[in-house]
Amino acid sequence: QVQLVESGGGSVQAGGSLRLSCAASGSIFSINTMAWYRQGPGKQRELVAIITSGGIRTYADSVKGRFIISRDNAAKNTVYLQMNSLKPEDTAVYYCNLAQGTSNYWGQGTQVTVSS
Repeated sequence: QVQLVESGGGSVQAGGSLRLSCAASGSIFSINTMAWYRQGPGKQRELVAIITSGGIRTYADSVKGRFIISRDNAAKNTVYLQMNSLKPEDTAVYYCNLAQGTSNYWGQGTQVTVSS
C-alpha cells in the first residue's frame, strides 16, 4: 500500500507563485512515475505534469514555461510542483498521483485559488 500526503496549497493573486509538495510512503517501487493532476470547478480532472523515476518530465501545454515538476527520490519519493505566473484559470484542486506496476495511487488533494 502507498500513501500520498500533499501540502502547499493556498490562495494567491494572479502573477504569484506557490509550491506544492507530495510525500509518498509505503511500498514504493524503484521504477514509477509521479504526477500532478488538477480539477477545476465544473471541469474534468486533467494532467498538469508528470515525472518518471528517471527524471523525464512532461507538461500540459497550459502550464509549459510556468510550472516546474521535480522529485527527490532520496527523500522517500517526494514530488514538487513549483507554480509561477499563476493565472485565475489555474484555480483547482491539485492531486498528487503515483503510478507503479498496474496500480495508481492518489493524494487527498490540495486547493489552489488564484484571484485576479
